Amino acid sequence: MRTVSLRPVTTAGETVVVPVGRADGCGRPVAVVIADRNGARLRPVVDVERLAWCAVTATALAAAAMAARGAARRRPAIGSVSMGPGGWVSLKGAPLPPLRPAGRRPWWARLLRARRLVVE
Repeated sequence: MRTVSLRPVTTAGETVVVPVGRADGCGRPVAVVIADRNGARLRPVVDVERLAWCAVTATALAAAAMAARGAARRRPAIGSVSMGPGGWVSLKGAPLPPLRPAGRRPWWARLLRARRLVVE
């Protein structure tokens, strides 16, 4: 990366600060050369705009991941559940959940020798 020095700034005493920018003419400094009696030091400059763009991008990606996760959730089998009189759970008006196919039964149903509930 080629660099070009911008206008030097003289501060109090004999200290000279020279901002160093990129050669493509974007105008933002990438480093600062500080020259005084003890010598010259190169200090990099933090690019706040790039840091802000990274934060916005990370936030957008996290929001998109959470939205995708929320969209992928399965819907409940019985619909909405409300509180009935006396604090009982009321399933009034809710459709029955679909029955599982007559394939393999869960392990706990075999262990308890449970029978399928048939609504008549």
